[in-house]
Amino acid sequence: MTEEDSPRRQRAQAKRDPTEWHGHRIVTETDLGAVFEEDDAARRRRASMRRIRHGVVLVVLIGLLAAAVYVALGIARGDISVGAAEASPEPTSTCPAGPFDYQDPSAITVNVFNSTTIDGLATTAADQLRGRAFAVRDIGNRQVGSTGMTAIIVSGEGGRANAFTLQRTIPDSLYVADEREDRTVDVIVGSSYAGIVPPEGVDITPAPLRCAGEDETPTPTPTAP
Repeated sequence: MTEEDSPRRQRAQAKRDPTEWHGHRIVTETDLGAVFEEDDAARRRRASMRRIRHGVVLVVLIGLLAAAVYVALGIARGDISVGAAEASPEPTSTCPAGPFDYQDPSAITVNVFNSTTIDGLATTAADQLRGRAFAVRDIGNRQVGSTGMTAIIVSGEGGRANAFTLQRTIPDSLYVADEREDRTVDVIVGSSYAGIVPPEGVDITPAPLRCAGEDETPTPTPTAP
């Protein structure tokens, strides 16, 4: 029995998987070659990606350097100009320089406006100016962007001497220019208006107009009378 079973056991052992030994997998030369082949391929891919990244960075740096050289040469030759900040101009006054001569009041046409809520203020001022021989034409209401002022004298370029005459008649009044082409003058009285200068107190010496400052220039706005 033992002798008959011995050949069968030998044939069974011959049929077993040569890569197994007592239930354990035996690593063969083929298995080792496949593992190392995969590692080599991964290393080659990583090396290739590094070379690509280095190439891109190098190209970008060369481009930036070339652009900097081009700009520097352009500035040196004058082809490219770098604008310098312009100095702010000195503020200039819009007030007419003068001096202006005192005019005959009877030759001056005046419009008188009330910028306050005080009833009859424009009429009072108009009557006072008529008493001084000024030719009063229109009387009404007019708003201005200023409060607490005495009076604003408004004229175009041709009426500056007339405006000067009225300014010498109304104390503490301020001059404002507009674009009218005739010689008429507007007088806009404010809440501080207290009347005109007595005849003997009018200074007729030639002088410049007294204008509102740049930051306090009132802007007259016509309204319905």
